[in-house]
Amino acid sequence: MKIGNFNLDKDGAFIIAELSANHNGNLQVALETIKAAKEAGADAIKLQTYTANTMTLDCDKEDFIIKGGTLWDGKKLYDLYKKAYTPWEWHKELFEYARSLDIDIFSTPFDKSAVDFLEQFNPTCYKIASFEITDYGLVEYVARKGRPMIVSTGVATLEEIEDIVEICKNVPLILLKCTSAYPAPLEDANLVTMQDIKKRFKVEIGFSDHTLGTTAPIVAVSLGAKVIEKHFILDKSIGGPDADFSLDIEEFSQMVKAVRNTEKLLGKVSYELKESSRQFARSIYVSKDIKKGEKFSKENIKSVRPGFGLHPKYLKEILGKTATKNYEFGDRLKK
Repeated sequence: MKIGNFNLDKDGAFIIAELSANHNGNLQVALETIKAAKEAGADAIKLQTYTANTMTLDCDKEDFIIKGGTLWDGKKLYDLYKKAYTPWEWHKELFEYARSLDIDIFSTPFDKSAVDFLEQFNPTCYKIASFEITDYGLVEYVARKGRPMIVSTGVATLEEIEDIVEICKNVPLILLKCTSAYPAPLEDANLVTMQDIKKRFKVEIGFSDHTLGTTAPIVAVSLGAKVIEKHFILDKSIGGPDADFSLDIEEFSQMVKAVRNTEKLLGKVSYELKESSRQFARSIYVSKDIKKGEKFSKENIKSVRPGFGLHPKYLKEILGKTATKNYEFGDRLKK
């Protein structure tokens, strides 16, 4: 599967830097964050396209007040999204700037109007956020655009994931394991679920990470993740709704290096050996001068290091046979 010019089968994991609200309402910060993401090794920068009005209602009732032990407890949903959204008038400049740096850029639309708006930028793919996975109308509308889709499963039941796979059956689909807590405890990650998702639904898998640190993405890649998504911030000192569980430039760079090193370690199925690796193996050598006509014995041949001689498996076969030429101490035996 390809996302733009990135080939998931050949190029490793597709690493996404999630901009989210980490521009803190400043266009210049957003642009600088895109550049920093490129320098940190991200393959893509991802935006979120919504307004407070497309996300929720401007309502003061209890249902619309955030609670449950989140970073945003006590805030009204409308106020959070009004502060966190990426102005739509920025998108053209952000898309153009990212492409000038040769870093992929796409977005998460949160309603149909956002999809229609984003289509003008010809994005390489679309992302469906965890909390929108139950909005089948939106998912179906995005699927009809025919672009690859990356879908987070953070709040989805197994039945809902089955429905999403059916809705998206005609487009390339990647399902991301995700724990929708901010930050997410490590013990809630359950990353082995990715492998079950791949087996059960025959799709590519990935990980949308809200844990602290960089351990989880490394483990995810070792379990087969083809997409890694992590919140990215230019500098945590600028603050903002997502700053606490985002990686800064240095941390993100370390994560990318660790992921790429993990991919090197995983490699491919191979039983090939480098010639140099055999030098410290054992093989059969002459341990005492042997004259032509003498018999090979435990006194004049041995299985020793290095490994340039005959394989030790032939030792029993050779013992008792007659030498057809002279051998010196330290000569390797050859078949």
